[in-house]
Amino acid sequence: MTHSGKVEVYCRKATKSDLPEVLRLYAQPELDDGKTLPLAEAERVFAKMLSYPDYSVYIACANEVVVGTFALLIMDNLAYMAAPSAVIEDVAVDPERHGEGIGQAMMHFALDVCREKGCYKAILSSNVKRTRAHAFYEQLGFEHDGYAFRVDL
Repeated sequence: MTHSGKVEVYCRKATKSDLPEVLRLYAQPELDDGKTLPLAEAERVFAKMLSYPDYSVYIACANEVVVGTFALLIMDNLAYMAAPSAVIEDVAVDPERHGEGIGQAMMHFALDVCREKGCYKAILSSNVKRTRAHAFYEQLGFEHDGYAFRVDL
């Protein structure tokens, strides 16, 4: 359990029954223009994700209510003396709960998992227009590191 300073939050791995709440969080206009998968498709993708080692969707709960979510992928490496690295993706907090420390609690939890797994780094990406999110991540110790390149396929 993590005390975020404003609300008591705990994080756990999501289950299939959590998917409607995860999809609700992803329906925010600033996240993929508010588009979400139909539940049946989300269940199919979630089942596939569960087959990957060290790839998990987490939810953050406050008073047994789902208030946030993120995905965490821990990858093995042949470089860096085989130290794994981590990618944090799909971060979302209930917009009505912004400012309550939920995102901070989720990121502290994610970074703790990364440390426990021996990761040498954790990375995430954030859309260039999300300047408030950038300030939030910088406050948590994330730094700009090089360039990100992308090809839409």
